Amino acid sequence: MYRYPPNIYPWYDMFQSRNETTPSMKSYIRLLHASPDAPAVDVYANNKPIAKNLSFKQFTEYLPVPPGQYNIKVFPAGETNKYILEKKLDIPPRSIFTIAAINMLKNLNLLPISETYGSLKPNLSLIRFAHLSPDTMNLDLTLPDGRKLFKDVEYGEVTGYLPVSPRNYTIQLRDTSTNKLVLNVPGAILKPNNFYTFYAVGLSNGTPPLQVLIPLDGPSYLKV
Repeated sequence: MYRYPPNIYPWYDMFQSRNETTPSMKSYIRLLHASPDAPAVDVYANNKPIAKNLSFKQFTEYLPVPPGQYNIKVFPAGETNKYILEKKLDIPPRSIFTIAAINMLKNLNLLPISETYGSLKPNLSLIRFAHLSPDTMNLDLTLPDGRKLFKDVEYGEVTGYLPVSPRNYTIQLRDTSTNKLVLNVPGAILKPNNFYTFYAVGLSNGTPPLQVLIPLDGPSYLKV
């Protein structure tokens, strides 16, 4: 299972003085570096640092933030003179987001992925699939017996959550058009009453190679 790296910038509730909010309105965001050829980056929100030296495949922890509009700037790690991406993002009240840096460096973009969900399904796991591999065809996420959990997912698409029985899974990524096996991922341990996203990142034809990240999503333990 995914573990957060030790070198992420410390999280502070640094936005409260700008935009006070009540606890019931608080939202959460975390960052994911999913651009295969981008360098490690520093990320600023409204000119305040929220991540330092974030490398490919790394997530930050969740940051509690007031709802509102944020100006996000992404710099090569250690630099502050010239950003490689600037984008405005709106964070609604009582929401949870993973904000992924996606695509190749020359077309770098930010994809806000909502994790806000209703109630858990008792004693089940909730899973979904995010296709973030920029050179990979549409994909099915299947089990070894051929059962399709998610079908025809295109690059940049994030499915809805699907309830499944908690256990140890082997999952497979298959080319939607040919059913050819693209990637076999054993050892996906899903626990009851938790949310997971299967993130396909990397490249089918290049380095870093295609792989799947399986972090624990915020609704598993955050309250909004």
